[in-house]
Amino acid sequence: MTDDSHDHVVPGSETELDTPDVQGYDFRGEFDFEELLSSYETTGFQATQLAEAIGIAKQMQEDDATVYLTFTSNIISSGLRETVAYLVREGYVDVIITTSGALTEDVIKTAKPFKLGEWDADEASLRDRGINRLGNIFVPSDRYVWLEEYLYDFFDDFFAEEKVRTPTAFARELGHTLEDEDSVLNQAAKNDVPVYCPALTDAEVGNFLYYYRQGYDSEVGIEILDDYDSLIEDGLLADRTGLIAVGGGVPKHHAIMTNLFRGGADYVVYISTGMEGDGSLSGAPPNEAVSWGKIKNDETNYTQVEAEATLVFPLLVAGAFAH
Repeated sequence: MTDDSHDHVVPGSETELDTPDVQGYDFRGEFDFEELLSSYETTGFQATQLAEAIGIAKQMQEDDATVYLTFTSNIISSGLRETVAYLVREGYVDVIITTSGALTEDVIKTAKPFKLGEWDADEASLRDRGINRLGNIFVPSDRYVWLEEYLYDFFDDFFAEEKVRTPTAFARELGHTLEDEDSVLNQAAKNDVPVYCPALTDAEVGNFLYYYRQGYDSEVGIEILDDYDSLIEDGLLADRTGLIAVGGGVPKHHAIMTNLFRGGADYVVYISTGMEGDGSLSGAPPNEAVSWGKIKNDETNYTQVEAEATLVFPLLVAGAFAH
């Protein structure tokens, strides 16, 4: 072997790095959950990203930031519904932005649970049996029959005095009709947390609004611009804002877009499985939003955890919010 070939294989280095050593949790002795989460800082890969996210979420609280929580409907489909309700109940969240499906499923779960299913199912058989599949969660169609009856009764009261209402009014008044302590809408209504839903028609709520207007009252409608005004103006009044985006889509973008008017969000955590390479908003990392002015430019004020939310969101809440 020549000296040159050895240098190619083992080039050596005279550089000493001043970063922490990579080291994971030591399971010897009595288990300590807080120490486990703390060890994520030096574990590497997405564990270290989660540790950064926990630190940023703590900083939001220390700086008394107005905290925006955004999430897609699958979060409410899963057992993360209870986690979101906890954050609202305990006063950790000031603004919610979500999708119509999240409202739909939150209401259904107050009366009828979703059921664990399986990923590999006979789809045609499920259809014949009146069962809808969300990943490995099954939702029998009778849930939506019940929801339609519930919402028709609600619509009568909701539109009685005002024919055109906003999505935030819809979520607030609907939340007041619910009695489930694990309902996100119920907790938001109780704790005066606005729930913005800019795409309110994009789920069964929209379907039933359509049928209601066609069959009962042609004058009813949903106005979204008033909510957009409120979201922007409240953001302008906030000293600092923090954003926790669980998933992507309209909720995530609505939060960063409205923060653009105040010069960008101060603290941001993304939890996402979106792929940056397709150029989608859902896959866009936080530093892309910096280029648009939607997030303020500071290397320590934002991070992204590239992981599926049911695995890491409860850990974020446990590390940053649960005491």
